[in-house]
Formats: sequence, structure tokens, C-alpha cells
Amino acid sequence: MNPSALRTALAELEIFAALTGEQLDWLVSVSEPRVLADGEVLFRDGEEATGFHVLLSGGLVVTKVVDGREEVLTRHSTEEAGAAEEHDGKPAAAHRFTGELPLLTDGAYVATAAASGPATTVVAYPRPVFFAMLTRCHGVAAVLLPVLAWRIKSSEIQARKRATVEALGTLAAGLAHELNNPAAAVARAAQELAPALERLTRTAQAWGAAATGAERAVLDRMARELDELPPPATTDPLAQADAEEEIGDWAAETGVERPGLLGAGVADLGLELGWLLERVEGIGEPALPAALDHLAALLEIRSLAAELRAAGPRISQLVSATRDYANLDRAPEQRFAVTDGLENTLVVLRSKLSGISIVRAYDPGLPELTGYPSELNQVWTNLVDNAAEAMEGSGVLTLRVRAEGVCMVVEISDTGRGIPESSLPRIFEPFYTTKDVGKGTGLGLHLSYRIVTQRHQGSITARSRPGETRMVVRLPLAPAPLAGPATVQPIGTPTRSR
Repeated sequence: MNPSALRTALAELEIFAALTGEQLDWLVSVSEPRVLADGEVLFRDGEEATGFHVLLSGGLVVTKVVDGREEVLTRHSTEEAGAAEEHDGKPAAAHRFTGELPLLTDGAYVATAAASGPATTVVAYPRPVFFAMLTRCHGVAAVLLPVLAWRIKSSEIQARKRATVEALGTLAAGLAHELNNPAAAVARAAQELAPALERLTRTAQAWGAAATGAERAVLDRMARELDELPPPATTDPLAQADAEEEIGDWAAETGVERPGLLGAGVADLGLELGWLLERVEGIGEPALPAALDHLAALLEIRSLAAELRAAGPRISQLVSATRDYANLDRAPEQRFAVTDGLENTLVVLRSKLSGISIVRAYDPGLPELTGYPSELNQVWTNLVDNAAEAMEGSGVLTLRVRAEGVCMVVEISDTGRGIPESSLPRIFEPFYTTKDVGKGTGLGLHLSYRIVTQRHQGSITARSRPGETRMVVRLPLAPAPLAGPATVQPIGTPTRSR
């Protein structure tokens, strides 16, 4: 493109429309026109930002790989029809330039831009030229800054939507993982209940026919004793297996139909053969097999019932935690306890915390706060998830909550690899990330920062060294006007769980 045609094309752009002839002449002299083939990459996500790019013709598609998936962030087009397709309030000027954000933040490109169409022409302005442009051509900033503000806001909205979808995905995965055991227990108990009831009926009839009144009284006393028996305080799997085998062998010698079922039922209660021999005294040898078969059927039914009793509340607890985490059917602003959100977050992320020790240090008697618990749950999820990733499957996650002056303080610390000292001052900046390209958006901590500081008038800070990273969130106890704070919950003697 000859200088005259380039000057005319640049003058027609909104960003350069207010420039004087002298400024346009300078701009042409420092321009670096470039024609891109369809699909040719202009710059890549993660590369050092080297220039500001102006689109003269054709189009650009801007994409980003997030957790292994390539997502289209936006499209730039010089065609009016293409620009008219935007429904997110994108300014018309935003279609005609890109690359200013990483230059202004002294960072790398935060996405990949590639040509869309066979005739895409861009003009590049290297970093020094871009800053000279802002100094020499004052009209450029008047157009560039509103577009920059829209881009940051748009990116945050996209990140919030993505975070919501990811949170729902995490919630679904965590819930499915946690429901697996109790649901499997319910399914197994339901499947085994019908044949177990048939065995109970059959053995009851056989026992009734074989036993005398005195012998029935012996078994009735044993059944009542089993009802009142507390669960074993400790379980030694080897000792239990030995007891089960010993009881089964003895029962087989007496002629019991299912000696293994009897052995398992008695050993599961923490009992041994000696206990059983004492209780069956008074039952004659002819009726003993029927008595033991009926006892085995009773223990089987009671074991299945116990599984159902344990699984039901566990499922209810998980559903309750899920409801509280998502704050379904609740007003956006409400009174709540922060530790409830922390505990629900641990439930949701339990599969990611496997192998990590969790230490809770919740001060007792903390007041409730008024705010937006569902938004704070996004903060806790982000911080805990980052901590789990930093520990790579093993370490200690510590949650502390305390009152400090007029604030509630929530600390989430981990024993992971830490945050590099050079990165620590920038971790709350938009698009800044210490993760590899394609892992994360660089907006998670920024959104957490916005939720804490703007929605709840609090603060969030970070301290880190290898082996210890501590994220500290302070939330005001008294609600500020037109906004909501956050919540906290009890701290007591630290307890450790896995």
C-alpha cells in the first residue's frame, strides 16, 4: 500500500479521525502494513506483547484456550454488517484495533488473534511507537480509553459467565462423586432387601416349628441385646476377618445353611465366637441350626436397614450443602455465616482435595454478616481450588476464621509451591496469571478481588513463600450503604481431617 492510500485509509478510522495533517504524516511514516492470509496468526496468547495493531480491511477472530478448549472471545470486522451482528454493546471503534491492553499493562498477549477471510490487512505499531502515538496524537486516547474500558468489562462478564458454568460443573462433579457411595449403598440394599426378607420369613417359620417356648425366649433376649448394642468404637479388619472365619466354621459344623452370612453379621458388630456361644446356651442341638439361620437373617435385615439409615441422611446432607452453596431460592442479599460457605465449598471440592489434610480453625461465637454468600462461595472455591492445585495432591489446607476489630478475617493457607515473589504484586490484576497458557483465564483472582472489595467493601491480600501461601480476606462486620458484606463462622481448637 502506497503512503497516500495508507494516509487516506488511516484518516477514515475513528481512532485517527481527529488527527491533524502533520500527525497523520508522522503516523504513516511509522506504520508497518501487513497482509495476512486466511487463518494466519497475528499474535498468540502468552507471547510478549510487541505492538499495537490497526485493522484496515478484512477481519480478525480472537480466541483463547481455556482448560484445553478453544473459545472465541470476539471477532473484529471492517464490514458494517459484521459489526452490526454484535449484541454486547461493543463499540464500533473496537473492531478496528487490538493489542493495546498488554502494552499498557506491560504484559503478554492474553489471547490469540488470527485473520478471518482472504484479504485482511493490518498496520502494526511497535511498542515504542504506540507510546509515542499516545503522546503526540492526543485524539487517539479519547477513542482508545473507552474501548479499553469496555474490553475489560466485557472480559469480566465473560469470565463471570465462565466461572458460573465452571462452578456448576464443579458442583455437579463433586455432587456426583459424593453421592456415588450413599446412592450405591441404597441401590445395593434395595436389591438385596427382597431376597433377605424371603430368607427372614423362611427361617422364622423353620425356627418357630423347631423351637420350644424356652428356646424362643433365649433368641428373643439375644435379639434385644443386639438392638441395644453400641457400634464398635474401633475396628481391626484383621481381627474382624478372623472372628468371621471362626464363627462361620463353627456354624457350618452345626449344620447352618449360610454360615458365612452369620459370621459376617456377628463379626461386623465387633463380636466374637465366645460371645455367641454364651448367648445360645439353652437352645438344644436339634433347634440350634434353625436358630442360627434365623439369627443370620435378622442380622442381614438389620444391616441393610442400617445402610439405608446411614445413606439417607448422607444424601440429604449433600443436597443441603449443594443448595446452600448455590443459594437456590434465596434473596441475593441475606444474613449468613461464612463458615457455612467454606464447609459447603469443601464438600463440593472434596474430590479435588483427596490426599490433602484439612485443618479448620474457626473462632466460636462469630456473628453473621449481610451480603451475597453465593458470590463469596465463588471466592472460596477459587482460593481453595488454587491451593489444591499448588499442593499437587498432597499437603495441608488450613482454613481460619476470626473476628479482628470491625472485620471478620478469613485465611486460606496451603503448603504448596508458593507464588513467585515477582508475581505476587500482580496476581489480582485482570488477565495476569502464573499458570501455563491454556490453564485459566487470568481473571479468577481478579473477580474474587472485585467480589470482596466492591460487593462487600472488604479487602483481600496474599502472602507467599515456598511451602506457605496465605490468602487473607477481610470483611466488614457492619454492612456498608448500598452493598453487602460477607460472613464468617466459628473457630475453635484446630481439628484435622482428610
